Amino acid sequence: MAASREIEDTAAQWLARRESGDWPAAAQAELEAWLARATAHRVAFVRLQAAWTQAARLRALAGADSGVPERLSWDEGAPARADAPADAAASPLRADALSFQARPEPARASRWPYAAAAAVATLAIGLGWGWLQYGAVERSSYRTVLGKTDDVALADGSHATLSSDSRIEVALSGAQRRVELAQGEAFFAVAKDPRRPFAVAAGTRRVVAVGTHFSVRRDGADLRVVVTEGTVRLESEPVGGHPQPTTLLPAGSIALAGPNGGVLVRSVAVEEAERYVDWRNGFLVFRDTPLAQAAAEFNRYSARKLVIADDAAGELRVGGNFRWSNAEMFVGLLEQAMPVKAERLPDRIVLRSR
Repeated sequence: MAASREIEDTAAQWLARRESGDWPAAAQAELEAWLARATAHRVAFVRLQAAWTQAARLRALAGADSGVPERLSWDEGAPARADAPADAAASPLRADALSFQARPEPARASRWPYAAAAAVATLAIGLGWGWLQYGAVERSSYRTVLGKTDDVALADGSHATLSSDSRIEVALSGAQRRVELAQGEAFFAVAKDPRRPFAVAAGTRRVVAVGTHFSVRRDGADLRVVVTEGTVRLESEPVGGHPQPTTLLPAGSIALAGPNGGVLVRSVAVEEAERYVDWRNGFLVFRDTPLAQAAAEFNRYSARKLVIADDAAGELRVGGNFRWSNAEMFVGLLEQAMPVKAERLPDRIVLRSR
């Protein structure tokens, strides 16, 4: 995906061309196709179009039919011209009354819209983020239903991949980039912008990055952060009036944060960290995982729940890669390879030891 500045430049070119007056139907179709390619394209064009509206007075200042005012219209000491009114021509001519002016350039009515549009678009690019920094905030909301994931392009050039039954609220301004993970899990590929940190808030925690790849997951009051590239900063609100330490998480970190303010960090190979976010490719990966935990993972993606009937079944260990969209196949493999019996009901599958 093009960098944010490149998108702004392209949007400015489209705006300048449209406002020039030479705008055939084919050009409109090309613009609509470009806008439809990405949300970032539409956001950039709308922002520059708003800047054009705010600067509409520049058009008035560039009136094509006004030209440069003639000297005689405002200089009382200037000599009368041959085509001036009779009373002006009759006034005596004195050498000390002569004044001179530069020859006015001929009006070029057909060319000013190009220059004016380009100037306004350039001004919007230069000042657009400054305007946002002083109050304007772009807000958007994204969510997924149970059993679906979605990849969304954010206006700053970043990408967010939402897991099943997840929701994020995005607020972008010239000073900061803020995302609230309201529920579920999301993976972020953050566009680098050192001037505007990218912060993901989840309850009392905040994950801050500049340009990196990481996921944030909410399970009630618990939080999990997995970093697969770069470094992020995990911040916590004060607990009982006491400030909490900040935790730096490099690539390969898996951080678990509980409601009491504690943070447990595991450092693993990046390849192992990536398996925790393999749900983006449709898989759940288990390595010596308790069956109760594996069932809970499948339940995040399906309305037909896996129910563990007894502790003995829940403590069985499972391993392998499984499609989260096919819990039935997972259950069938359990019945074949483990001492587990499944009772299939319309709304759930009950697993019990045998």
